[in-house]
Amino acid sequence: MEAPCMNNLKKQREFTLASVTDLTYSSSSSSLSSSSVVATFSCVNEVKELRFQESESSDGFSFDLTSAQLFKLGPLQFVCVSDCSVSTKENSLSRGIVIKFRDEKESNDFSDSFEEWTKDAVIKGSCLPNGTVSDSRSKFDNKIEAASAKMYFHYYGQLLHQQNMLQDYVRTGTYHAAVMENRSDFSGRIVVDVGAGSGILSMFAALAGAKHVYAVEASEMADYARKLIAGNPLLAERITVIKGKIEDVELPEKADVLISEPMGTLLVNERMLETYVIARDRFLSPNGKMFPTVGRIHMAPFCDEFLFIEMANKALFWQQQNYYGVDLTPLYGLAHQGYFSQPVVDAFDPRLLVAPSMFHVIDFTKMTEEQFYEIDVPLKFTASVCTRVHGLACWFDVLFDGSTVQRWFTTAPGAPTTHWYQIRCVLSQPIHVMAGQEITGRLHLVAHSAQSYTINLTLSAKMWGTGGNQGGILQTSSCKLDLKEPYYRMSQPQVYPVAQEPPAQPQDLQIQNDDLEAELLQQNANA
Repeated sequence: MEAPCMNNLKKQREFTLASVTDLTYSSSSSSLSSSSVVATFSCVNEVKELRFQESESSDGFSFDLTSAQLFKLGPLQFVCVSDCSVSTKENSLSRGIVIKFRDEKESNDFSDSFEEWTKDAVIKGSCLPNGTVSDSRSKFDNKIEAASAKMYFHYYGQLLHQQNMLQDYVRTGTYHAAVMENRSDFSGRIVVDVGAGSGILSMFAALAGAKHVYAVEASEMADYARKLIAGNPLLAERITVIKGKIEDVELPEKADVLISEPMGTLLVNERMLETYVIARDRFLSPNGKMFPTVGRIHMAPFCDEFLFIEMANKALFWQQQNYYGVDLTPLYGLAHQGYFSQPVVDAFDPRLLVAPSMFHVIDFTKMTEEQFYEIDVPLKFTASVCTRVHGLACWFDVLFDGSTVQRWFTTAPGAPTTHWYQIRCVLSQPIHVMAGQEITGRLHLVAHSAQSYTINLTLSAKMWGTGGNQGGILQTSSCKLDLKEPYYRMSQPQVYPVAQEPPAQPQDLQIQNDDLEAELLQQNANA
């Protein structure tokens, strides 16, 4: 019987190259640069391979095409990455080489041949040092529905949305400061930019002296990033843009630093934090740095009569009994429930908070991917004012734990507004509290396949005054919201009448706890 690999392929194909440089090893013997370097596609013992040889007497080396990937750096230059060389006995993460051609026609022909020879070459279910090839779909595809992924990558593949993020000067400026203030963490280091987008963080890393940056981006923005980086030639020679998902790509070497902007609304929306920790597990060297390092979700109950009335009034349309002769009231209850299932994204006045905030820590250096699937936060507050509680306000901050400077980035109310704003979960049934009364509850986040979370919130006011020591619950209110479908309300804090301002002292509503912050920094220093 004819060998399987010969059923689909004709004879072997050869290309004469300008040079081949091995990225994996520093020794000069691993670079082939004479005029007789030849790359040959062939099938040996039913294994498809790509062999590089300087002359007939040279040993050369080969790549197994079942695990090889090709990335275009320019018209005449490629990076080829494989889990290991066929001729290499060393069990390494992966091997990478830079291939240069003399003319564009040869370059294009090589790319076409590579695609033909690697087609259907990956053995499904086989194990690679960086993970297992899925039987049908990648790990990302197995947990995220295709329609959501398509919309997600389409959104981030557009320049107008990248511009919106770049023009968030609080965000971009903080990243720039965190990198430049910690040059010692980047200088001479290998950096991986997880979800690189426009490549701005990759260029920050290169500006800080990174030896090489691998900018991994799955959307069409990868093509824009290549063009932008190429337009900055002093940085371009140290940045390689790789188009693909972190869950799927192979890199030629381990990283000393991971940098990323994986935060979504409520920190966890879009589920990119899972990709960030997957990159950590696959590519980060032991004791490597992560920028950002730690995230915190802050929470506090709030009172906002205007927002509550606004939300409730939206459903009044469905109370019409004669809408062109049609009674709409049968849908009023569902409409009312639907509006209150939308988290509200806006920037609000911190004086609306009725208790000091608490926070939940997510340590990106320790959190596993599976721990992001369900996040459960017990809530406990002490009311500072007598009022109605309309729900729970949330925001986040992240720590860049550099060796030189520890810098926080916050989206807190009252701080400079970012494109994340803040988020509020509004109860359809408010609860009444007295000053000094304890508020308890639970914030339960469950990940779903549309790259977001279902939010389950419960708030309760405990018995206050006589009989309070018995611990009985006086009133409870719950809601279920979809973080994927928020209500984007406004871009700036609304000016409220003095009558609604709670009579609390600034120190009562302090949203940063200096002692806890210092303790968290100390824990990271000791880790």
